[in-house]
Amino acid sequence: MSHPPYEILEHTADVGLKAYGQTLPELFANAARGMIALALEPPVVSEVEPQEVRPSQSCPLSARGEDLEELLVHFLSEILYALDAEGWYFSEFRIGTLKPTAIEAEGWGERSERSERRRVAVKAVTYHQVSVEQTATGWEAVVYFDI
Repeated sequence: MSHPPYEILEHTADVGLKAYGQTLPELFANAARGMIALALEPPVVSEVEPQEVRPSQSCPLSARGEDLEELLVHFLSEILYALDAEGWYFSEFRIGTLKPTAIEAEGWGERSERSERRRVAVKAVTYHQVSVEQTATGWEAVVYFDI
């Protein structure tokens, strides 16, 4: 049975994400895509020019953690920092090296001052109910965000 790359989970005070992947790198990339989908408006096509995020620039991303759950939280937090502090708008993620306690990746997109693209103010990636599990069909992760 095939899963979508991610799905949004409802929670009382926060918003969550369940990500899927055939491999661990695909899982981490799909979790990153899901968080970006929560945080940014989808591409808007204007009458003049498309406003989509183009994967024209890359931003190195790296994180470390004691286990896969902590690594996922730290990786997504690194992406959130790039979005909030450096103005990155990502449309694609490429995982280079992924070990149980470290990840090296690239976010592809563009830097922009267009704050109107923000959909939800994702404040932080939380440890609440975070999980990363290998299943019979691949990998699944659950992560919640403070909004």
